[in-house]
Amino acid sequence: MRKSFLFVVLAAMLALAVIPAFAQETVDVPVWIAFTDENRLGWAQDRAVEYNEMFPQYNVTVEGYANYEELFAATALAAEQGTLPAVVQYFEVATQDARDSGYFKPIAEAIGDRTDINGIAVNFDDFVGPVREYYTIDGVFTSMPWNTSSAIYFSNMTILDAAGVDTPPTTWAEIDAACELVMALETAPEYCWTFPNHGWFFEQWIAQQDEQFANNGNGREERATEVSINNDGSVALLTFLDEQLAKGYLYYSGAQGGDSWGTVDQAFSTQQVAMAAYSSSDTATYTNVGTDNGFEVVASFLPYNEVTGWTGNLIGGASLWLVDGLSTEVEDGALGFLLSINSTENAAAWHQLTGYIAVTTSANELLTEQGWFEENPNFSVAADQLAQSTITTATSGAIIGAFPSIRSVVTQAVDTALLTDEPVADVLAAAQEDANTVLEEYNLLNAE
Repeated sequence: MRKSFLFVVLAAMLALAVIPAFAQETVDVPVWIAFTDENRLGWAQDRAVEYNEMFPQYNVTVEGYANYEELFAATALAAEQGTLPAVVQYFEVATQDARDSGYFKPIAEAIGDRTDINGIAVNFDDFVGPVREYYTIDGVFTSMPWNTSSAIYFSNMTILDAAGVDTPPTTWAEIDAACELVMALETAPEYCWTFPNHGWFFEQWIAQQDEQFANNGNGREERATEVSINNDGSVALLTFLDEQLAKGYLYYSGAQGGDSWGTVDQAFSTQQVAMAAYSSSDTATYTNVGTDNGFEVVASFLPYNEVTGWTGNLIGGASLWLVDGLSTEVEDGALGFLLSINSTENAAAWHQLTGYIAVTTSANELLTEQGWFEENPNFSVAADQLAQSTITTATSGAIIGAFPSIRSVVTQAVDTALLTDEPVADVLAAAQEDANTVLEEYNLLNAE
């Protein structure tokens, strides 16, 4: 009897000792992103620490990968092994690939009719129009916008002023006119302007002319089955670029895709060119390059084809995707973090740190109230460009399978048009055929 009593007492004491340990357990919420630099990865990790302090039931961790390709490979391996994280960052043109992977669950579906997650408000209407439209597919808000950019134009006003050009060009014709004056200077740069031969810029200039990149409503009404690279807008674009190269105005390094960004950086920073089309995500870098090297840099809207007029511009960057099949506890922890990273204050701070667009109206209003844009006018350009864009099927952006591979076809076409005598229309016709082969093969493997 005595032994039984002692056993019961010891068991009760052990149970009481274990209860606090269980009570202190947290729910792990791993997040994978394609940044490793201290600014961007460090900022995201700091937000995770803050979130965990606010909600100690969660342990959000942010792991960085060197690039999107490395991240996608790790995600595919984790899916095979059943070890997917809670959240993964995908760049915008991998949207269809993300949907077809089966890894993810739409944000709106996970939230349902709730107006908050753990007290953090849900307000999709606060996202600026083009951003909201891009990530709304089949009427459903699919992934969480985060690092959003737009293609804009940077001008070395020290050179332009010397040439008698008072303001940055707004159209292709104005680029041509400005370059004629710039290249007539005794101290003229080697070339007048440049751009990265990256598929994103081709898409931007086509969307400005309200040309759709793919059929079926740019892949938004139903799955895209054909790419429309060979259209009037594309012909006009490559003809313009070819003429600029022939005149000695355009600097084209021959680098394509991701390799082309660095050649533009080098040309602009060393004043080899007076102007450059680039991503707004590097607004801080390009502005500071001028300050550090004694010339004034002014950012402006990406120049457009004056013949067709300007409809608007596309977004770029990436979004955060919620993994499907999570437990309720992990899913809610992830949803709360996704909402908190785009709080008014966080969206504004992310913009100030990086130059990425503040993706919510409230963040832009806060920055305006603080005088940020007045003191840093270059930082307002991308947001203004998107705000003034007309939302059409074209400017909402294409949703296409195998988009990264199709971009490679496009950049090769641009390269061929600029470096050979082959007629632009023939180059585009061949590229369209190749792109559609890529898309057809993708759809055969992925379409339901």
